Amino acid sequence: MHARIRSLALVAIALSAVTTTACKKKPVVAPPPAPVAAPFNQDSADAAARAAREAAERAAREAAERAAREEAARLAAAVAAAKAAFATPVYFDYDMSNIRDDQRATLDAKVPIFQANPDMRIRVAGHTDNRGSDEYNLALGQRRAAEVKQYLIARGIAADRIDVVSFGEERPAVAMDGEDAWAKNRRGEFEIIAGANPFKLPNK
Repeated sequence: MHARIRSLALVAIALSAVTTTACKKKPVVAPPPAPVAAPFNQDSADAAARAAREAAERAAREAAERAAREEAARLAAAVAAAKAAFATPVYFDYDMSNIRDDQRATLDAKVPIFQANPDMRIRVAGHTDNRGSDEYNLALGQRRAAEVKQYLIARGIAADRIDVVSFGEERPAVAMDGEDAWAKNRRGEFEIIAGANPFKLPNK
């Protein structure tokens, strides 16, 4: 009788252990369903490809236009600088008409511009300060303009491309007395009068 009770107790303990172990197992989770692919739409694909192509073409067009604007601005700045260099006056010592050594580079810089614009003609105007008579200053201004012309002729510029005129003391750059003003008034000025439209830049 006691043996039977022990057997029943052992069976009960075994069943209890099995039940406890089974309860500790993780529940089985089913995998998520696979995504369902949207049906292919040829019209949508064509529209997307067309939009991408148009965007790329627009970007390329805008880049080309921007580059063209930048090049035009660069060219305009270079032309303005070349014209300013050409218009730069040369200066003379008191009562002198010879080309000063420190003014030769200013004249030499004009030669390539002449060469780049073979139809260009200019006028060189000679000026003086206000010391001396009107007649003397007109003659001095003429000699100064003529010296500039001869300097350019010696560097290969045809004589018929250069006109000369004298204004003497009539058109001062600085309407004052004193050495600083007089030094600025003793000058030769340059004006393009024909053949430089469009204005061409010298070759580098």
